[in-house]
Amino acid sequence: MSFGDPNNPYGQAPPPPQAPPGYGYPAAPQGPPPQQPYGYPQQPGYPAYPGGMVMPPQMPGLMQTARVFLFIVGAVQALVGIFALYGAAVTNDVSNKTDDTFGDTPFGDIGHAAAGIFFVFALIFLGLTALSITLGVRLSKGYQGVRITTMVYGILGAVVGLLILVGAANESSSGALISAILWMVFGGIMAAAMMTRDGAAWFNRPRY
Repeated sequence: MSFGDPNNPYGQAPPPPQAPPGYGYPAAPQGPPPQQPYGYPQQPGYPAYPGGMVMPPQMPGLMQTARVFLFIVGAVQALVGIFALYGAAVTNDVSNKTDDTFGDTPFGDIGHAAAGIFFVFALIFLGLTALSITLGVRLSKGYQGVRITTMVYGILGAVVGLLILVGAANESSSGALISAILWMVFGGIMAAAMMTRDGAAWFNRPRY
């Protein structure tokens, strides 16, 4: 096969020289091309939502016992306050009838004074009832003011129980002895629950 006269400018031009393989071209990569990961890049985890995913710590067991004791003491104080009010009303009524029947006598004055004493006791015990129930309810919130008040309240209750115990020992009264022991136990547990490490952790926990 002829490509024509090389001196003829109108003739068929010879084919261009072929470059050897790999000459003048960049070398092909030896390994596979990097793969682009599919999907979106992984996002960092979000912190748990305090009101939904994170559960608050549970109240310590000794503090739960102290809370039950506060409600029991409050119920007993409410009963004593109600009976004191009833006693004040009855004593005052008897004193009024005595005055109407016999006029102004010392017995009527004594009755009125006794009714006033019963009424004061009723106010004291009903006020203590409100305090005991309030402390029992507020223990779930765990504020420092509630802790200090409950601690002092328990210590005072234990001291009252100790005084009753001394009096019961002198009089050999079994009922007063049992009441003194209960006051000491209840007051001691309420105070101890506020002083323990778990109790301190409960009151110092983060709040949202």
